[in-house]
Amino acid sequence: MGIYLGVSVVILALAFIFSMLGLGGAMLYIPVFKWFGFNFKTVAIPTGLFLNGITATSAAIYYIKNKMADIKGAIPMVITSFLGAPVGAYFTKFVPTSTLIILFAIGMVAAGSRMLFSAGQAEPTQMMPYKKRAIITGVASFFIGMIAGLLGIGGGFLFVPMMIAVGYPTKKAAATSAFIVIFSSFSGFFAHVAEGHFDFKLLIFTSIAVIIGSQIGARVMKEKMKAKWIKQAFGVLLILVAIKLVWKIL
Repeated sequence: MGIYLGVSVVILALAFIFSMLGLGGAMLYIPVFKWFGFNFKTVAIPTGLFLNGITATSAAIYYIKNKMADIKGAIPMVITSFLGAPVGAYFTKFVPTSTLIILFAIGMVAAGSRMLFSAGQAEPTQMMPYKKRAIITGVASFFIGMIAGLLGIGGGFLFVPMMIAVGYPTKKAAATSAFIVIFSSFSGFFAHVAEGHFDFKLLIFTSIAVIIGSQIGARVMKEKMKAKWIKQAFGVLLILVAIKLVWKIL
């Protein structure tokens, strides 16, 4: 019982942080489960995907109620990222994993650096017209879906910089990203459940922690967080995760 309580405390803290950034959190949930001794393939990955969806869902519900998320604008991104994911999964066998990770890490560092650089700049005051925005984000989301399919991870951390680039204010981008992340997370989880891969007790304990942490995080983001702080936190997170990915193959 002690190990479940311990891991739940850590997950609660991570959910608090990730919900403010519009992310599910699987990129850190999964390593945490591994560090606590849970099997990486049969427990850590499926549980991380499930919590990824719970974190995003819990935060998205709050954001939608408070009219912070752009559901209409998210639809093209949801659809095309779903189409891109299986394409990326297919091409995985043709691309060396180490090469893929290095290229992916370079992209993350570039995106993170851009977020840090833009942290002190004024927030966008006007978004692109809907049709133009839908085309740009739809095409870009297809490739984000491909990346997710290639690496077996969620693409949520790439949606926020993309949406800011087309004129979304930072908070609206984070809130909308939370909505988009829901779908890919649960589809991945149910694929694992079909194989019988999960720890039910861990799922219950950490799900409660995630719901609490993400609801608190969503409220803090809406009421207390400044756009500058969100950009800085997001930029640092992208760079740190990139370093972690490359460190594994060096």
